[in-house]
Parts: sequence; structure tokens; C-alpha cells
Amino acid sequence: MKNTLLFLILNFLVSLFFINTLQAQDIQKEVNFSEHKVLPGYGFKKKAHPEIFQGNKKKRNYFEGWYFKMVSEDGSSILSVIPGISISKDGIEQHAFIQIIDGKTATTNYYTFPIEEFTFSRKEFAVRIGKNYFSKDRIILDILTDSSNISGVIQMTNHVELPSKKILNSGIMGWYRFVPFMQCYHGVVSLNHTLQGKIEKDGEDYNFINGTGYIEKDWGNSMPSAWIWMQSNNFSKKNTSFMLSVANIPWLGKSFTGFLGFFLHDNKIYRFATYTKAKLSLEEAGNDTIKIRIQDKKNTFLVEAYHANSGLLKAPVKGSMDRRIAESIDAKLHLTVLDKNGIVIFSDSTSISGLEMVGDQKILMNRKKK
Repeated sequence: MKNTLLFLILNFLVSLFFINTLQAQDIQKEVNFSEHKVLPGYGFKKKAHPEIFQGNKKKRNYFEGWYFKMVSEDGSSILSVIPGISISKDGIEQHAFIQIIDGKTATTNYYTFPIEEFTFSRKEFAVRIGKNYFSKDRIILDILTDSSNISGVIQMTNHVELPSKKILNSGIMGWYRFVPFMQCYHGVVSLNHTLQGKIEKDGEDYNFINGTGYIEKDWGNSMPSAWIWMQSNNFSKKNTSFMLSVANIPWLGKSFTGFLGFFLHDNKIYRFATYTKAKLSLEEAGNDTIKIRIQDKKNTFLVEAYHANSGLLKAPVKGSMDRRIAESIDAKLHLTVLDKNGIVIFSDSTSISGLEMVGDQKILMNRKKK
């Protein structure tokens, strides 16, 4: 009885704090995207901070979106929220959007907003879509349509970010981030962080008090023709996070297969990618199963992932959100990490993992399998 009372008091105090936060939330140096204002110094700011809005000068053939994954402490609630913008190839169709996937039911929702309702901060990562707000530290949802009613506030703390010692931050892509004419660019905002708060969606509560979160983003004109993406920070050992992306990348009339990823464990970040000269081989890529081996001079990463329930998400093609892809955010993932002497550093499984296997996987296998 005493523990229940303390829990109710804590919930009340947290809710009261979030209500005050919701009322007081502002964006520093807010800019309306549709006005296309000249922003002196913002070009350099973008290069130094890949997490902030990159598309301030875009008027056609462009998309940008952030991926917020949220998992409750007991794993009973899993939501991914994706805010962003879409501008068609000819620039005629433009809108902002918020996309939501429920990891337990695999149901998805896509909400559109006039592009005039998308604003961003020229100082930091913070965007607003209508009454909804997104930053590294906070999500505020306030969506009301004929068929949906979604509201809530999520506070995010204790972030683990990719360190950068350079003024121009290349992020997870390394020097590839500065290569021009790439179809799609990728960024990781937070490898791992703690959640507080809850979301109410169509009469159902999603409680994320002491939950775990992850944030990444994409921007460009189209997603690749084929890719594999997996991510989890819900292993049995806390503050452990893993992400891997493998894709067929077109560039200047040709294409190549590239990959990037990280492993966070015991406060150490292991990075592996095409640009670090790590080697990746796809051992198996079926409809529901993927087995991958990554090796560099110091470590070997053995990955097995299995599809579970999948929801259909919208993805960009030449700026327009016209493609449908399947994503599971309750997939099963087994990860084993060995040092250069073959000693196991880490071995664990989780059934709370994001997994996408899109397009013709044979393209990736033929180019990477040794």
C-alpha cells in the first residue's frame, strides 16, 4: 500500500511538471520553414551539428525526418514517433508529417500538416509541427483528428552521444557525410537515454516512466533501393546499445554497398563502418532472418536478427512519401562481440529490436559476401 501511494504521488508530480513544461515550451530563434528566410551562419551551424534541421534551403525533391524510439521500463509499451517534412520532386506537394508505429500491435498512423506549420530552431535541434514539439530533450504530442486523439509529454535525460573532436561534425557517417550528391544521409542523435512521462493514444496509455529511448535521423531525396537496418538498446545489461545499417548506395551513375553502425557497452563506443575499413559479410538474408559478421582489427561482431510483427511505414522517393516499407520494432536480435583474441566481450539477446529488411537483399549479399 505504501509503495502504491508513493508511486501515485510520483506520477502526479511528474505529470504536474510536464503540464507546466507544455505551457512554457518555446523554440529558441524559431524559423518558419515555408518563409525560406536567409539565415546567416546557419550553413556552418548545420555542418557542425547534423542533428539539427538540414533542409532550410530546400524547395523541391527533399525529405527529412527524425526517428524517436521509446520503450517502457517493463517492455509493455513500445512506440516509435517520426516527425519530418516531405517535398516532391517538382516542389508542388509539400507537407509536414508525424508517423507513429506501435511495436506491440504493429499498427501505424501517418498524420499530415501544412508545410507552414513546420518550424525549426536555428540554434539547436528543436522543431515544431502544429502543436507538436520535438527536441533531444522533449517530445510534446497534441494531435486531434476525426479518428485520433493523441497527447502527452516525454522528457529525455542522460543522453549518450557520439563524441566529435572536430568543428565540422561528421557524425555516424564519417567523411561520407560531406560527399555531395548522396541520395540519403544518416545521423544518430542519441545512442541511449532515459525517458519520463506518458502518451495517451486513442484512449490507451503508454507509460514511459524510467523507460529507454533512442534517436536517429535521415535526410536527402530518397531512401536506398535496398537496405538492412537494425537497432536495440534493450539488452539485459543497462546502457547497452547497438545499431547497424547496410545499404545499396547510388552515386554519380554507379552504386556501392556501404554500412555503418555502433556498439555501446560499459561506457565505451565501438564504431564500425565502410570508412573504418571494417569488413562485413551477409551469411544469410531470408524473408524473416538475417545473419551478419562484421570484423575489424580489434573486434568481431556476430549478429542474428529475426522479424516479428511488422507495420507499414511511409518512406520517401524523390522527396515524396510514396513508398511503403515494413518495420518491426519488436524483432529478436542476438549479438555476440569478441575481441581480437576471440574472447567474448558481450553476448546477449533481446526481443525488443527495430528491424527493416527492404528491397532485393541479393544486391547486398552479392556485393558483400566473401
